Amino acid sequence: MMPSPAKSQSRIAWPAAGCALAGAVVWQFFGNAGRGYIDTASLFYWWGYQWVDPQAETQHGWLILGLSAWLFWRNLRGMGAGDARKALGADTGNAGREARLALAAMLGGLALHGLGFFVQQARISIGALLLFAWGVLTLAGGRPWRRAAAFPLAFLLFAVPVSFLDTAGFWLRVWVIDASHALAQATGLDVVRSGTQLFAPDGRYQYDVVAACSGVRSLLALMALALLAGYLRLRPWWARAAVLALSLPFTYVGNVVRVAAIIFAAEGLGQKAGVWVHEWAGFLVFAIVLGLTLATIAAIKRICPAAALDDEAQPDSAGNAMPRETVYGAGRVAAAVVIAAVVVAGGVRWLETRPVAARVGVRLAADGVNPVELPTFLGRDWIGRRAEVSAIERQILPPDTGYSRKVYVALDRPDRRVLMSVVLSGRDRTSIHRPELCLVGQGWTIERVAAHRFRQPGGGATAGDFPATVLQVRREVPGAGGRRNAVPELVAYWFVGSETVVATQGRRLWADAVARLQGRAERWAYILMQTDALDGAPAGLARMQAVLNETLPTLQVPTEKR
Repeated sequence: MMPSPAKSQSRIAWPAAGCALAGAVVWQFFGNAGRGYIDTASLFYWWGYQWVDPQAETQHGWLILGLSAWLFWRNLRGMGAGDARKALGADTGNAGREARLALAAMLGGLALHGLGFFVQQARISIGALLLFAWGVLTLAGGRPWRRAAAFPLAFLLFAVPVSFLDTAGFWLRVWVIDASHALAQATGLDVVRSGTQLFAPDGRYQYDVVAACSGVRSLLALMALALLAGYLRLRPWWARAAVLALSLPFTYVGNVVRVAAIIFAAEGLGQKAGVWVHEWAGFLVFAIVLGLTLATIAAIKRICPAAALDDEAQPDSAGNAMPRETVYGAGRVAAAVVIAAVVVAGGVRWLETRPVAARVGVRLAADGVNPVELPTFLGRDWIGRRAEVSAIERQILPPDTGYSRKVYVALDRPDRRVLMSVVLSGRDRTSIHRPELCLVGQGWTIERVAAHRFRQPGGGATAGDFPATVLQVRREVPGAGGRRNAVPELVAYWFVGSETVVATQGRRLWADAVARLQGRAERWAYILMQTDALDGAPAGLARMQAVLNETLPTLQVPTEKR
């Protein structure tokens, strides 16, 4: 004797609602471990904030959210009666499998969130939230909802800010400049390239190809557009994946055309015409990528007709009652999820109150927060002047962030200076970050990124060398007669942990995650040096090394004592 459909669905809805409420509590009050830039415990607030913050380059998140909701509704509407009967009612074994799958997804989401919180990676927690939501929908609606929600929830990943685009954007920027310059030269235009700048020899126009023109800002949105078009028009996964993969070169082509159009307009009509084209060329990139994507889909359908997606089935309102076993199973699933949510919340709370490990890779000042003050005199060659930390830096970064900073001036050449800055993270790993974004925001153009190894002064166990990242940067400053002079400088940075020194932010995040999994929530020191490169990069690196020879023995903890 089967219960009525309405009663069965009602009895299923309550356990699903209980699971959803438990998950909402976890991600609202115990969702975000990083408090450096967005001081909130809510993962929902942290994620939504990215959609209104221009610097996050994720303003398309609202569109992705709306499209995901529409896709879920569309998929449910397209479910036929056969799918509904097969999923909802035909046999209790199938229903039991759905309940177990829902339980596995929700428990997996909670466990993954615990890992994301532990290593202070909010993006992992967002993936965990989506997995948990998929489990809730599976429990609430069985196979139809499970299948209908899979792609829309995965599609929401395009609304997650990803830091790797900083690096991808730099190289995409360089490639766009190279191709645009070559295209202009091939058509007979005498265009000069200087770093990221393209200008006429007679000064009639000059443009700096900034990050916005490299395509990185639109990359995720255009990839999402390509995947959506492939999902709606193609059936096999390989065809959809091919369309997604091709969106990257399509975006590159679109932005090359954009920059070239700006140059051609400026060459023919002057600087103002190029600026006008720049303002409206974003739509050109969109049209190019969309056109190439649709052409690719059409080509796949012609070559492989079986890949075409048939028109969606008409919605069918016929339903079946949930088996009694599933109703009871849903209650047990909800109980297990609530218990797991309480355990995760308790573990997260314990992690929040856990003190930071005292082991660091640099010596501390007496207050235990700041690194030891850098020495004032470096032999007879250099004198150090304290460089104060700006109020904006102190306002943005967490209060337990430590600083030590000096500008060293050569006594025999006062025009030769080396800035040395040490920023020591607190509990939040976002206290420190790589300087590329800050440099660009200060008006610097990054011309080259290279690896370098500085010598570690001293003997015995402290001898050797360590890796660093070196940036060749340039900033334009006004000169006499309206000319702009280029000021080249070198920036070197690296990160010092309690057991290792790494040269990149990616390696630091990986090393930090491994350390946290081993029970060490250590403090990382971010060391940056900057000097002019008017006399060339080798001379600038030699100045940095000379300062390091005198400061590192005072600053850095010897390896055997860490």
